Amino acid sequence: MKLLNNLIVTTLPLVPKPVVKIIANKYIAGITLGDAVKTVQQLNAKQALCTIDVLGEDIFTKEQAEASREASIRVLNAVHENNLQANLSIKITSLGLKIDKEFCQENVNAILRHAASLNNFVRIDMEDHTCTAETLEVYRTVRNLYPKHVGIVIQAYLYRSKEDILALAQEQANVRLCKGIYNEPAKVAIKDRAAIQKNYNELLQVLLEKKCYTGIATHDDVLIEHAKRLIGEMKLSKNEYEFQMLLGVRNEKRDELLAEKHRLRVYVPFGKDWYGYSVRRLKENPQMAGHVFKAIFGLEK
Repeated sequence: MKLLNNLIVTTLPLVPKPVVKIIANKYIAGITLGDAVKTVQQLNAKQALCTIDVLGEDIFTKEQAEASREASIRVLNAVHENNLQANLSIKITSLGLKIDKEFCQENVNAILRHAASLNNFVRIDMEDHTCTAETLEVYRTVRNLYPKHVGIVIQAYLYRSKEDILALAQEQANVRLCKGIYNEPAKVAIKDRAAIQKNYNELLQVLLEKKCYTGIATHDDVLIEHAKRLIGEMKLSKNEYEFQMLLGVRNEKRDELLAEKHRLRVYVPFGKDWYGYSVRRLKENPQMAGHVFKAIFGLEK
C-alpha cells in the first residue's frame, strides 16, 4: 500500500480537483471565514488554541496583496468579536513579497498594527528557501515596532537554520519550529529523515535553553517524545512553550497532548485557494493518498 500511496502522490497533478477536494475537507476549515470561526470554536471547546490562516500564496498584483491584507485584518476582527482563543498566521508572498518588498512590508506593518490594537499575535510563516532571508528581514523590521505581537517560523531541514536559530535565540524571538514541507534542492536542505530529526532536536534545545517561547510544530512521535523529555528536564512551565499541529492530522495525538495538560495550538487554514495547500499536505502524508485512490473509485465514505 505504501508503494501505491507514493505512486498516487507523484501523479496528483492528474487527479481531478473534485477528488482532491474530498480529502482537502480533512485539512481545511472551509471556504469562508465563518467556516474557520466554527472550526476554532469547536477546537477551543476541546481546550486547543488555534492559529488561523487565509489560504493563498501565488498572487501577481498589488490589488491581490491588498485584498489578502484586508482578509487578514478581518480574521483578527473575527477572533476579537467571537472571543476566540486564536491568533493569525500569514504568508508574506500573499502580501506582495515577490512584487515589491517595501510594499509587502507596509502590508505586514498594517496587519501587525491592527493585531496590536486588539492585543493579538501574528505568526509570519516561512515559505520555500528563496524567501527565507527576506522573510527574516520583514519579520525583524516589524518586530522592532511590535515585539510582543509577532513571531517567526524556522524550518529544521534547511542547512542555514542553525545559524538563524542561534541569532533568533539571542533576540528572544517567539519561534515556531517545524521540519519543513517544501521540496527543496539538496544543496540547501537536509534530505535524510533521521538527520532532519537530529537537527530539529538540536535547534529545539537551543530555543528552550534560551527561554524563547517556542511552538513545537510536529506530528513526529520521535520529536514529540524528545520535546517532552526536554520540557521535563528543564522544568519548563506551561507558558514557556506550546505544541502545534495541523488541522486534520493525528487528532488522537493532539487529544493525548491536551489530556497531558500541554498547551497545544491547531493550524486552521481556510479559503478558496485550498488546492495548493491540500496537495502539499498529501505529499507530506503519503498514507492519505490511499483515501484519494478510494475516492477515485467511489470507495471513500
